[in-house]
Amino acid sequence: RTGTNADTHAIVMNEKDTLAPPSTDGTGPRYCPSIYKKVERFGHRSSHGVWLEPEGLNTNLVYPNGLSGAYPLEVQQRIINSIHGLTNARIVQPGYDVEYDFIDPTCMGHDLGLATGRGADGLFFAGQICGTTGYEEAAALGIIAGTNAALLALKKQRFVLSRRDGYIGVLVDDLVTRGTQEPYRVFTSRAEYRLHLRADNADLRLTPLAYQYGLVSEQRLEICMNRQNIIDRSLNELKSRRFPVSLWYDKVPSLFMEDDDARSKGSSVPSGRHKTADEILNMPRATLDAVEVALASFDAPYQVPREARDTVAAVCKYGAYLERQEKEYDAYKRNENLLIPPELEYSADTFPALSAEVREKLSLHRPKTFAEASRISGVTPASLVYLHSHVTSRRNGGGQVASSSKDNSNITVPVLAR
Repeated sequence: RTGTNADTHAIVMNEKDTLAPPSTDGTGPRYCPSIYKKVERFGHRSSHGVWLEPEGLNTNLVYPNGLSGAYPLEVQQRIINSIHGLTNARIVQPGYDVEYDFIDPTCMGHDLGLATGRGADGLFFAGQICGTTGYEEAAALGIIAGTNAALLALKKQRFVLSRRDGYIGVLVDDLVTRGTQEPYRVFTSRAEYRLHLRADNADLRLTPLAYQYGLVSEQRLEICMNRQNIIDRSLNELKSRRFPVSLWYDKVPSLFMEDDDARSKGSSVPSGRHKTADEILNMPRATLDAVEVALASFDAPYQVPREARDTVAAVCKYGAYLERQEKEYDAYKRNENLLIPPELEYSADTFPALSAEVREKLSLHRPKTFAEASRISGVTPASLVYLHSHVTSRRNGGGQVASSSKDNSNITVPVLAR
């Protein structure tokens, strides 16, 4: 890893006139901006990181991640050579920018087809034309658009994923309901069900749906259902093994580090309580391996099969959090017309858990209700749940917050991005 310096920044700003207008005035990707955008936007920074990524094991080619831009080759060479460790480097392939038009994605349905009544039934969209950036986003949209084009030709029901089904559902729903004012990328923070949308249960969430629409074979479905049965059986086995907490402590004391702290202050581990194996696994320091060792010492051995271990551990670890997350989101959905105090300051001090992007969008649009806020591109459902919690706690403390049934939000989406 190396980084830019004052000399680099001087070249970047002094040569900005050599850039095409879209490179300086266009709306670029927020989370991987060009070197010009970084220097312009963060003028107080003395350096920006540059990660030197080898292109292979048997080559001297290196990709300098963090220096994207469309300067003339001669200017790019000077920028490279101004950086520590790259004074003798030679550019093999210059950097470039891509400018592209995109449609207003709110004109599409959740099947990525043009909404009915627009005179182009059967036209589906995927990739950058939807306002996204990134290979994965394009591939995800291609799966949905391609599947629905085929289903239309076969006169079958369209394939739609919800936000709870997967991140593809989050991607599509964000685009078609909120639109986008900048190149869109998917992040875990955009999903209100992100504890549920895990890699270990992707097959359980998506395979039955995929089979229903003819995307996977019956054999693939059987494999998935078998794994689900193994997971269910394993969870039941863990729930059936119940022992006193004192016994768990004797066999696996490392699980009770917090109780050790209490013991040092004169208290002891309670002996009257009992916990099942899945409840023990819910403890912060517990691992499935440690629980299995303890069970074997209790003469109640059980080994979770290899193909179920990750999912069983995750379900036990995050079960309570998943339940709480569902309740918080349901409470927010029931109160979408709650008024947001107009004087609310969207600062990092007031809302430390909100991203800079969300705080920026809320400060710019100043939504009157949560319904309005939910229609702002870049404001995630998870951030709205957090904001709702803040506003309701403020109301319960005597703040002037009431409910309203009006929703006059009107967000304009640009038709050109870089």
